[in-house]
Amino acid sequence: MSGGAAATRPTMRSMAAGDLAAVARMEAATFTTPWKEDTFHSLLERPGVELWVADLDGEVAAYAILWCMLDEGELANIAVRDDLRGRGIGTNLLDWMLGVAETAGVRNLYLEVRESNAGALRLYGSRGFVEIGVRKAYYERPREDARVLKLALGSNASGDVS
Repeated sequence: MSGGAAATRPTMRSMAAGDLAAVARMEAATFTTPWKEDTFHSLLERPGVELWVADLDGEVAAYAILWCMLDEGELANIAVRDDLRGRGIGTNLLDWMLGVAETAGVRNLYLEVRESNAGALRLYGSRGFVEIGVRKAYYERPREDARVLKLALGSNASGDVS
Protein backbone atom coordinates (compact mmCIF):
# COMPACT_ATOMS: atom_id res chain seq x y z
CA MET A 1 0.00 0.00 0.00
CA SER A 2 1.13 3.53 -0.52
CA GLY A 3 0.02 6.90 0.70
CA GLY A 4 -0.15 6.31 4.42
CA ALA A 5 -1.74 3.12 5.70
CA ALA A 6 0.54 0.28 6.70
CA ALA A 7 -0.02 -2.89 4.70
CA THR A 8 0.32 -5.08 7.78
CA ARG A 9 0.23 -4.70 11.53
CA PRO A 10 3.59 -4.76 13.23
CA THR A 11 4.79 -7.76 15.19
CA MET A 12 5.75 -6.97 18.78
CA ARG A 13 8.90 -8.64 20.06
CA SER A 14 11.56 -8.16 22.71
CA MET A 15 14.35 -5.82 21.70
CA ALA A 16 17.55 -7.63 20.72
CA ALA A 17 21.16 -6.48 20.39
CA GLY A 18 20.73 -6.43 16.61
CA ASP A 19 18.03 -3.78 16.96
CA LEU A 20 20.14 -1.29 18.91
CA ALA A 21 21.58 0.71 16.00
CA ALA A 22 18.10 1.27 14.53
CA VAL A 23 16.67 2.09 17.97
CA ALA A 24 19.46 4.61 18.65
CA ARG A 25 18.87 6.28 15.26
CA MET A 26 15.14 6.53 16.01
CA GLU A 27 15.88 7.88 19.49
CA ALA A 28 18.18 10.58 18.05
CA ALA A 29 15.57 11.55 15.45
CA THR A 30 12.78 11.75 18.05
CA PHE A 31 14.22 13.26 21.22
CA THR A 32 16.28 16.40 21.76
CA THR A 33 18.37 14.75 24.50
CA PRO A 34 18.59 11.19 23.15
CA TRP A 35 19.94 8.14 24.88
CA LYS A 36 23.01 6.57 23.28
CA GLU A 37 23.19 3.07 21.85
CA ASP A 38 25.34 2.00 24.83
CA THR A 39 22.52 3.01 27.18
CA PHE A 40 20.07 0.71 25.41
CA HIS A 41 22.67 -2.06 25.38
CA SER A 42 23.13 -1.78 29.16
CA LEU A 43 19.38 -2.18 29.63
CA LEU A 44 18.99 -5.38 27.60
CA GLU A 45 19.65 -7.77 30.49
CA ARG A 46 18.64 -5.50 33.36
CA PRO A 47 15.90 -6.89 35.62
CA GLY A 48 12.71 -4.85 35.78
CA VAL A 49 13.17 -3.29 32.34
CA GLU A 50 10.97 -4.25 29.42
CA LEU A 51 12.39 -3.32 26.01
CA TRP A 52 10.13 -3.99 23.04
CA VAL A 53 10.09 -3.21 19.33
CA ALA A 54 7.35 -3.10 16.75
CA ASP A 55 8.74 -5.02 13.79
CA LEU A 56 7.24 -4.19 10.41
CA ASP A 57 8.38 -6.32 7.50
CA GLY A 58 11.65 -7.20 9.26
CA GLU A 59 12.53 -3.63 10.25
CA VAL A 60 12.24 -1.83 13.58
CA ALA A 61 9.31 0.54 13.15
CA ALA A 62 9.01 1.65 16.78
CA TYR A 63 10.30 0.85 20.25
CA ALA A 64 9.26 1.27 23.88
CA ILE A 65 10.99 1.10 27.25
CA LEU A 66 9.07 0.23 30.41
CA TRP A 67 10.55 0.27 33.93
CA CYS A 68 8.79 -2.04 36.41
CA MET A 69 9.34 -1.77 40.17
CA LEU A 70 7.04 -3.86 42.35
CA ASP A 71 3.52 -2.74 41.40
CA GLU A 72 4.51 0.54 39.74
CA GLY A 73 5.81 1.19 36.26
CA GLU A 74 7.05 4.02 34.12
CA LEU A 75 6.80 4.19 30.37
CA ALA A 76 10.22 5.77 29.87
CA ASN A 77 10.41 6.02 26.07
CA ILE A 78 8.21 5.25 23.14
CA ALA A 79 9.04 6.31 19.59
CA VAL A 80 7.96 5.57 16.03
CA ARG A 81 10.19 5.94 12.99
CA ASP A 82 9.52 9.29 11.29
CA ASP A 83 8.46 7.82 7.95
CA LEU A 84 5.97 5.47 9.62
CA ARG A 85 4.13 7.90 11.88
CA GLY A 86 0.38 8.25 11.51
CA ARG A 87 -0.16 4.56 10.69
CA GLY A 88 -1.25 3.39 14.13
CA ILE A 89 2.06 1.70 14.96
CA GLY A 90 2.58 3.80 18.08
CA THR A 91 -0.97 3.06 19.23
CA ASN A 92 -0.43 -0.67 18.69
CA LEU A 93 2.84 -0.56 20.60
CA LEU A 94 1.32 1.44 23.46
CA ASP A 95 -1.53 -1.06 23.76
CA TRP A 96 1.02 -3.90 23.76
CA MET A 97 3.06 -2.19 26.48
CA LEU A 98 -0.05 -1.76 28.64
CA GLY A 99 -0.49 -5.53 28.45
CA VAL A 100 3.19 -6.10 29.27
CA ALA A 101 2.82 -3.82 32.31
CA GLU A 102 -0.27 -5.68 33.53
CA THR A 103 1.44 -9.05 33.07
CA ALA A 104 4.40 -7.73 35.10
CA GLY A 105 2.01 -6.88 37.95
CA VAL A 106 2.04 -3.11 37.44
CA ARG A 107 -0.99 -1.49 39.04
CA ASN A 108 -0.07 2.16 38.42
CA LEU A 109 1.73 3.24 35.26
CA TYR A 110 3.29 6.70 34.95
CA LEU A 111 4.88 8.73 32.19
CA GLU A 112 5.99 12.25 31.36
CA VAL A 113 5.15 13.98 28.09
CA ARG A 114 6.01 17.42 26.72
CA GLU A 115 3.10 19.77 27.26
CA SER A 116 3.28 20.77 23.56
CA ASN A 117 2.98 17.15 22.34
CA ALA A 118 -0.76 17.31 21.65
CA GLY A 119 -0.80 14.07 19.66
CA ALA A 120 0.77 12.06 22.46
CA LEU A 121 -1.50 13.68 25.05
CA ARG A 122 -4.55 12.69 22.95
CA LEU A 123 -3.28 9.13 22.55
CA TYR A 124 -2.55 8.68 26.25
CA GLY A 125 -5.89 10.26 27.16
CA SER A 126 -7.68 7.83 24.84
CA ARG A 127 -6.18 4.96 26.85
CA GLY A 128 -7.31 6.36 30.20
CA PHE A 129 -4.19 8.18 31.38
CA VAL A 130 -5.00 11.19 33.56
CA GLU A 131 -2.80 14.14 34.40
CA ILE A 132 -1.61 14.12 37.99
CA GLY A 133 1.02 16.84 37.91
CA VAL A 134 3.48 19.05 36.09
CA ARG A 135 7.27 18.95 36.18
CA LYS A 136 8.37 22.54 35.56
CA ALA A 137 11.16 22.99 32.99
CA TYR A 138 11.64 19.20 32.83
CA TYR A 139 12.70 19.07 29.19
CA GLU A 140 15.65 20.81 27.56
CA ARG A 141 16.09 22.02 23.98
CA PRO A 142 13.63 23.62 24.15
CA ARG A 143 13.02 24.10 27.86
CA GLU A 144 9.48 22.94 28.51
CA ASP A 145 7.23 21.58 31.22
CA ALA A 146 6.29 17.91 31.35
CA ARG A 147 2.79 16.70 32.05
CA VAL A 148 2.89 13.74 34.45
CA LEU A 149 0.27 11.15 33.56
CA LYS A 150 -0.96 8.07 35.40
CA LEU A 151 -2.98 5.03 34.40
CA ALA A 152 -4.46 2.56 36.89
CA LEU A 153 -4.22 -0.98 35.50
CA GLY A 154 -6.02 -4.25 36.14
CA SER A 155 -8.12 -4.57 39.25
CA ASN A 156 -6.79 -1.15 40.27
CA ALA A 157 -8.40 0.54 37.27
CA SER A 158 -11.73 1.15 38.94
CA GLY A 159 -10.63 1.70 42.51
CA ASP A 160 -7.46 3.16 43.92
CA VAL A 161 -6.68 6.71 42.80
CA SER A 162 -3.66 7.18 45.06
